[in-house]
Amino acid sequence: MQSDRFRPLLATPGPFASVFFADAADADGAAAQARRQWPALREQLKRQGADDSVVAEIEYVVTELDPPIRRGGRAVVAGATGVVLNEYLLRAAAEPIVRVSELPYIVPILENGLEHSNYLLVVVDPRGALITIHKVIRRSETVDGSDTPLRCAIADRVGELVDDWSLEAVFLVGDGELRAKLLAALPEGLRNRTTSLPVGIGRGGYDFEEIQRAVDTTLLRRRLSLIDNATARFNAEIGRNSGLAAEGLGAVCSALRNGAVDTMIIGEIEDATVVADAGMKTVAPSADALSEQGAAPAKTLRADEALPLLAISVGASLVRTDERITPADGIGAVLRYAPY
Repeated sequence: MQSDRFRPLLATPGPFASVFFADAADADGAAAQARRQWPALREQLKRQGADDSVVAEIEYVVTELDPPIRRGGRAVVAGATGVVLNEYLLRAAAEPIVRVSELPYIVPILENGLEHSNYLLVVVDPRGALITIHKVIRRSETVDGSDTPLRCAIADRVGELVDDWSLEAVFLVGDGELRAKLLAALPEGLRNRTTSLPVGIGRGGYDFEEIQRAVDTTLLRRRLSLIDNATARFNAEIGRNSGLAAEGLGAVCSALRNGAVDTMIIGEIEDATVVADAGMKTVAPSADALSEQGAAPAKTLRADEALPLLAISVGASLVRTDERITPADGIGAVLRYAPY
């Protein structure tokens, strides 16, 4: 995943509460399930020391902000000033996950989240378009008109909404000819972020569950393609011994310190820790290794929290890998340049 979506975490003071839980298959069931799960989630948050105000913020998101179309799970990450991430996952963990710690925990989002969690859905027909913003909640509007002025009006409104709501992608549904004409009316930069979906219309109109499945399938394919590409690049550079790939805690910490990480590959880090200085500008696998870098050891952090956050700080992409690749210590990276 691109790290831009996670950058608000860098400016948010800790401690952080990270909560992951399952959704039901329908909206009514999900609302009831969220309320049933909340007491146990709240108990874990309180037991781990979460502030009352943060618990209240998370409770509102979990029990009141239901997604319009169901998926497999939810992810909520809050800092000291409130909720930063509220995302919907294609698949939930087998058991709820609750962490309260100095840093946020985002690995489940990397594993089961969507490459573009905020997007615009445009369903176009000869009379106009239904335009829906998919972000934390869903918001819809219509654009009416006819012929060429209509296409321009829809294209203009799509551009406005993408800019105003900082949306990452656009999905277009409708008759093939109408989709092609609307795509041609979009500015090139926006056209490159738009995916045309060939979803058929039934007697009663479009099936929005079918549209959602088409969107999710497209996003899943993109995520798997990113994993494939990262795996191929990593294996190729390791095989060439080019210095453009690193694996293991020591090598990846060193690459992060040099700002050389282009893509971080996260495997099974388990309970590994790293040591950081007070400002978390430098990390290393041990206090001795950190001291060798001229930094004073100040804190011990979970590697699966600290390393992704440092990757975000240097603008690296993040990939949660599967069995296709097993880097040493569960962590690897493709590098922008050979640091030494």
